[in-house]
Parts: sequence; C-alpha cells; structure tokens
Amino acid sequence: MILILRPEPGASATLAAARERGLEALAFPLFAVRPLAWEPVARDAIDALLLGSANALRHGGPQLAAYRGLPAYCVGETTAQAAREAGMEVAATGHGGLQNLLGVLQPGHRRLLRLAGRERTAVDVPDDIAIVTREVYASEALPASPALIAALASPALALLHSGEAALRFAQVCNDAGIPRGRIRLAAIGPRVAARAGEGWAQVRSAARPDDAALLALAQQMCQDTGPRTATATTRT
Repeated sequence: MILILRPEPGASATLAAARERGLEALAFPLFAVRPLAWEPVARDAIDALLLGSANALRHGGPQLAAYRGLPAYCVGETTAQAAREAGMEVAATGHGGLQNLLGVLQPGHRRLLRLAGRERTAVDVPDDIAIVTREVYASEALPASPALIAALASPALALLHSGEAALRFAQVCNDAGIPRGRIRLAAIGPRVAARAGEGWAQVRSAARPDDAALLALAQQMCQDTGPRTATATTRT
C-alpha cells in the first residue's frame, strides 16, 4: 500500500497520477497549507524570482501581480507551470533542488526574490548573489487520522514530498507505536530522506525532485516486492 501524505491539492494530484500507473494508494494529508501576510519587494529592486514550491504561487495572493513578466527560477516543472500561469517567464527549471538553480543563473540575475514557505530548505548563497526571502505560506500539521493509523498496521510505502512531511510522519509512527521496520519510504530527495531518521525497512530517493520521479520510484519499489495493483482511492 502506498501512502500519500502531502497537503491538498497536491495529495489529490498525486493520487490521480498513482491511479494512472495502476498503483494501490491512499491519501492521508498530514498538513494543510494556508497563506501568510507578506510585504512585497519593489519590482525594480530584484532581477528574478526563486521559487521552491508551487504553493508560493497558489497562496502568494494579489501581491504576485507586481512580478508578472519577470524571470523565474523554479525547482521543478509543477512550480514552473504555476509560474507561467501567474504571468512569469520561466528562466530555468531545476532537477536537483534550489541550490543547483543558483549555479545556472543568467547574466544580470543577481538580485533574487525567494517566495517561500515558513519551513524551507536552506541554501548556500554565493557572494555575488543577493537573495531577499518572503514567507508567503505555511504548512499547518493536521491530526493523524484513525484511517492512517489503521493503514500502518500493515506493511506500507510512504511518499515523502518534503522534510516537514518526513519529520511529521516519523512523529506519527512514534506516537502510535508503529514499528519503523515494516515501513518503506520513498523521498523526493536525499535531504528529505535524511530528515525521516533511521530504522525504516527501506529508504530511497527519487532521481529528480518532482512528483513524477517520486511515483516512478514508488512503482519500482512496489515491483521489487511484487505487490498487487488496484484502483487508488482518497481518504482524509
């Protein structure tokens, strides 16, 4: 059984993609995303945007209109598509996290506005680049549903889309007395995997930090153990 833990609307999107692959999956969001009040930066004070999640664009509010037409460096294709829909020009789409994007900045893009969540991955900023960060959304932890605890009574494969999800899922298992040794983890990247801690039956990281690569990894991990397939369903 594959467990999808990310917030909505991502949980439903991943569930639908799992259904298309014929995977047996259940969605149990561990977080709800809400917008934060934030003060925009003057457009002429920045050269480009740095975006680590489509949530920054879903929850950024009307202030985003000030940045239409600006170049955006996006962590993955989902974020890039959200940037296009918000009227921005995608300068580059990353395949290894925000840190790698800082190595492909175009000439003249040295003043960046990072629109981010309250919890976010730190980056090492080169001396010739200036980054101003604005927190535009937050992920609030939800109580673990009884249905999730029941699903964890059997061997499961959990998808980890963020470091916060890794920490929260580990806490849920600890609180419920769920043995880690019967749960496998598929993480969207090595840093996320590391935040889950030790003791799991198996931990693997996707080849790229995006949902498609994570589901491909989950499918491979399922094939390695020969699970049955079924129609995916959603539960909250």
